Amino acid sequence: MSTSTSTSTSTSASASTSTSASFGQSAVTVLGLGPMGRALAGAFLDAGLRTTVWNRTPGRERELVERGVVVAASAEEAVAASPLTVVCVVNYDAVDSVLRPEPVTTALKGRALVNLTADTPDRARDTARWAERHGIRYLDGAVMTPNTTIGTDHAVFLHSGPQDLYEELRPVLDTLGGAHTHLGADTGRAAAYDIALLDVFWTAMAGWAHALAVARAEGITARELAPFAAGIGAILPPLFEETAAEVDGGTFSGEGNPLTSAVSSMTHIVHASEAHGIDAGVMRAAEGMARRTVGLGHGTDGFVRIAEVLGRR
Repeated sequence: MSTSTSTSTSTSASASTSTSASFGQSAVTVLGLGPMGRALAGAFLDAGLRTTVWNRTPGRERELVERGVVVAASAEEAVAASPLTVVCVVNYDAVDSVLRPEPVTTALKGRALVNLTADTPDRARDTARWAERHGIRYLDGAVMTPNTTIGTDHAVFLHSGPQDLYEELRPVLDTLGGAHTHLGADTGRAAAYDIALLDVFWTAMAGWAHALAVARAEGITARELAPFAAGIGAILPPLFEETAAEVDGGTFSGEGNPLTSAVSSMTHIVHASEAHGIDAGVMRAAEGMARRTVGLGHGTDGFVRIAEVLGRR
């Protein structure tokens, strides 16, 4: 993680539009006022930054107005108000609809744009190319923690793009709290981390939802199951470290739990689920990947051999 660098402060309009403008200045624009966008704007306000906001649907800024936010009448007006714009909307289609109309693109020229919207790595790289063509200084990013963590020590942000721009923006980014990590010059890298980590999260949440359905069918309440589920969750971090080393090293030891044993366990879950009329599609998909890997001769390997098989071209 990079260290913050100090910058000079200026409030003049000419400095705010300069391509070499210092981001120690007290002005930032936030586009998008969903739960995360409102949290970002609130953190900037709490840090004493003059914060301008705009949202396609009016009305979401009411609480922020009471705290001193400036509401722009248009996206063009919003980006013109600050040397730095932070956009956080539902996906990159929404980003394009907000930023790519000519008046907004023109207003962004020479300014910095930090995109904290979630989408695919290729979309991030495409946006970076668009920004470069129009003289916009672009940094992509991802927020890896809930909106309630923004402005606290528990927030986690990932960034990718030009290192010098990241360093220049750090004084403002740091006001969002938590940990900020620059992952490299490849603009799609933050989105790649985001996709991979959300894969872990949503697969786990899908498993939890399915487990609750099966448990309920067997007369076990969610509150009764939760403490034991937390124990299962605690097993995972050490396994992540151990199996990551195996994947990177190309070794897939199944000494403790071979893949054939995992297949047997997953089969039990499928049968128990379907006996209660519960869709076992998620577990059937996992079981299918495991059986395919066993069929390729890797039955004595560990579970993460599946990652190597999935990655084969």
